[in-house]
Amino acid sequence: MDVAHVLHMNGGDGEASYARNSFLQRKVICMTKGMREEAIRKVYCSRRPRSLVIADLGCSSGSNTLLVVSEVIMAVEKLCRELKHDDESPEYQVLMNDLPGNDFNNIFKSLDLFVEQLSKQVEGGVGQCYFSGVPGSFYGRIFPTKSLDFVHSSYSLQWLSQVPEGVVNNKGNIYMASTSPLNVFEAYYEQFQRDFSLFLKCRAEEVVEGGCMILTFLGRRSDDPSSKECCYIWELLAMALNEMVFEGIIKEEEVDRFNIPQYTPSPSEVKSEVMKEGSFSIDGLDVSEVHWNPFNDDGSDDGGYHVANLMRSVAEPLLTTHFGEAIIEDAFCRYRRILTRIMSKETTMFINVTVSMTRTAS
Repeated sequence: MDVAHVLHMNGGDGEASYARNSFLQRKVICMTKGMREEAIRKVYCSRRPRSLVIADLGCSSGSNTLLVVSEVIMAVEKLCRELKHDDESPEYQVLMNDLPGNDFNNIFKSLDLFVEQLSKQVEGGVGQCYFSGVPGSFYGRIFPTKSLDFVHSSYSLQWLSQVPEGVVNNKGNIYMASTSPLNVFEAYYEQFQRDFSLFLKCRAEEVVEGGCMILTFLGRRSDDPSSKECCYIWELLAMALNEMVFEGIIKEEEVDRFNIPQYTPSPSEVKSEVMKEGSFSIDGLDVSEVHWNPFNDDGSDDGGYHVANLMRSVAEPLLTTHFGEAIIEDAFCRYRRILTRIMSKETTMFINVTVSMTRTAS
């Protein structure tokens, strides 16, 4: 699987699109607002840049894409007024990064309305905003040296650059699972270490001294990589696929060859890689949780439908590339039934690991 070309969220605005099924991701972004505001205050007050360069890595598309950018700009404008710099709003250079398959056109179409609405929200308007789409993997250099003031990424860094090598014996599973052999867990962790270390090295070259970076991973509290906190959601999808194997709809070897290119780290694993790379100091490391069903708070009883659509908007391109389009509807109908049954009996939560960092002196 060529992850860089296959991995992307479902585009457009249809029923299975990421744009219509990313409410959970929005909840998580809102939960980390305080940490972002603290970081942007630190960046602006320490450097007072005339041009503030903001990068959002794994920006995807839809209503969430420009949410963080809006928050950052409004926070800076508020600071300008607090510090009596009303006539000194910085220019904003916004760099939106994702893999080439991302629906960048959807982002570009929304920019005029976004700037118009942002200007109305801030009395006196905001500084000039310049937007760029930057397609490419963040597991490599994508920006000029010492060019970034503030970097944000949410629910993107759990995706690996590739499916780990040496997991061919992970039979009947599509990710790390309670029944996976030990070597599968080792291969996934080693791939995460390589990828996150490279990510940090590249960003260390691109972020200015004193610049900040806030990253939120889909992760786990436990140090056990087989924990249900991170594996269960994929185990249930594997259950749906294995039902189809039993009924002769797909071949067993097709499931055996399919593995999700993801690793959901613990706080200690994130901290370890940051400290080993050495270019960033950790300002904060938080763990939070959110229900699988983003509408759980409103008493909705159709959580299986919402979670199946959420997972389909994320995983469909991977499944289609491997199994073909013909099985998708059946697979997610089965998945929805399984999710509905499980969620009626158990409390199901996603765990988030958020780290705030500052680029230290070279």
